[in-house]
Amino acid sequence: MYGYVAGLPAFLAYFGSGIVLIALFGAIYSMVTPHKEFALMRGGNAAAAVAYVGALIGFSLALGSAAANSVSIVDFVIWAVIGALVQLLAFAIAALTQKGLSARIAAGEMAAGVWAGGVALVVGLLNSACMTY
Repeated sequence: MYGYVAGLPAFLAYFGSGIVLIALFGAIYSMVTPHKEFALMRGGNAAAAVAYVGALIGFSLALGSAAANSVSIVDFVIWAVIGALVQLLAFAIAALTQKGLSARIAAGEMAAGVWAGGVALVVGLLNSACMTY
C-alpha cells in the first residue's frame, strides 16, 4: 500500500501551497484593483464576479504549470509570484485598453467584466505555456 501513496506528501505540500497562493493572489488582486470585488459580488454584481473569477482562473492556470514543472516548493513559489505579477499586469493592460474599466465593472457592465476576465484567461493560458522548461 505504501508504494501507492508515496507521492502523497509532495501532493499535499504542493496542493496546500497552491491553495494558500491562490488565496493570497485573490486578496492582493482585490486590493490592487480600484473597484472592490467582494462588496460588488455581495451586492449581486455579475460583472465583478466574472472579472474576478477570470483572474483567479488565469492565475490558477499558471500555478498548475508551475506545479507541474517546478523542481521544488521554492521553485514553485517563485514561479507563482511571477505568474501573479503577470496577472496583475494583465489587468493593468486591460484597463489601459478600455477607458474606465474599473468603474464600468463597478456599474455592473457585463461587457467590461467579460473583457477583464477574458484578458486574464488569455494571459493565464500564455503564462502557463511559457512556464515549461
